[in-house]
Amino acid sequence: MSIISEYGQIFIILACIFGFIMAWGVGANDVANAMGTSVGSKALTIRQAIVIAIIFEFAGAYLAGGEVTGTIRKGIIDPAIMADNPELLVYGMMSALLAAGIWLAIASWRGWPVSTTHSIVGAIVGFAAVGIGVDSVAWGKVFSIVMSWVVSPLISGVFAFIIFTSVYKLILNTDDPFTNAKRLVPVYMFFVGFMIAMVTLLKGLKHVGLHISFGQATLYAAAVGVAVMALGAAMLSRIKMDPEANKEFRFYSVERVFSILMIFTACAMAFAHGSNDVANAIGPLAAVVGVVQNHGEILAKSALPSWVLLLGGLGIVTGLATYGYKVIGTIGKKITELTPSRGFAAELAAATTVVIASGTGLPVSTTHTLVGAVLGVGLARGISALNLKVIGNIVSSWVVTLPAGAGLSILFFFLFKSIFG
Repeated sequence: MSIISEYGQIFIILACIFGFIMAWGVGANDVANAMGTSVGSKALTIRQAIVIAIIFEFAGAYLAGGEVTGTIRKGIIDPAIMADNPELLVYGMMSALLAAGIWLAIASWRGWPVSTTHSIVGAIVGFAAVGIGVDSVAWGKVFSIVMSWVVSPLISGVFAFIIFTSVYKLILNTDDPFTNAKRLVPVYMFFVGFMIAMVTLLKGLKHVGLHISFGQATLYAAAVGVAVMALGAAMLSRIKMDPEANKEFRFYSVERVFSILMIFTACAMAFAHGSNDVANAIGPLAAVVGVVQNHGEILAKSALPSWVLLLGGLGIVTGLATYGYKVIGTIGKKITELTPSRGFAAELAAATTVVIASGTGLPVSTTHTLVGAVLGVGLARGISALNLKVIGNIVSSWVVTLPAGAGLSILFFFLFKSIFG
């Protein structure tokens, strides 16, 4: 306890610095999950994608990010084991933040789309198992999180397959695809607006003191969906058929319609990503703040300060604005050839999966989710549409992430323990 009282403010300052580094890594690496498909399909330029992501990543992190932090903070480690030595939890969480942040910086520099959730979970399990004891890790919870990394790409892949198949049958494979696109795309826009509004109203506003019933949320979300649909319809009305361009590519005018839709799905994916992945940066930070503010007592549940969410959101947007372009190129252009209609299906499927996960408190990997969605879109066109070599390289980088995060975390844990202990 004396260590906490003596170095408490230093621990908070260091945790804030390491948390910001981690959040920067989340933005620099995982921005591809929100924007890679938009840029790869040429629906948005990199500059436009970054501006959209800055707004909606921050909104998702701040408005809806509080729900998922509990799984990262309390679910992986058994706090009772460290009740007599709370400084061990502080050392460990600082080590995990710094280790995961450094690994994400390396991966972003190399253009590897790794999982930030993998990074932080591997780092936490590493320091806990080696530095404290194997029994300190809630292996059942770790197993459920690992299973979500397998399940989430399957779910998003199925969603993407269904969505793109509906686009193909209802729009692309018809006698008048352009007219059908302008008629049906606003319906897809409604679902985008409705989905994001629902998770914000039901889950995201609790930490600001607003509690809304499911019925009220459904009504408000439907209104938001109608508003998004109306705005989209107004934008679509400006798009005219281009017969000359259609001679070179039959669906040129149709894809221009989907480019408008991609703006909305890009916003949705950025919001979903911010709400889910901010936990990777602020979960361990919130744990350190809680231990210090409670004078060494490790509470089963502690309030999440709003400034912690703010720090996480700022770190994410800083990372994506300064270094996000590296991984965008990998996700958007190298897995499969993307058009706006294909990118829309992938983004909406991935956003839906991540939003559901964020709402239930399960920290899925947005990297796995989006890659699964892109694979689903590719499979709808046949396996030959996929670049299997690139997919293999991406999966290999995922495998390396866990031991890399764990190894760095163990190193930093014993370093902090020797400095402060």
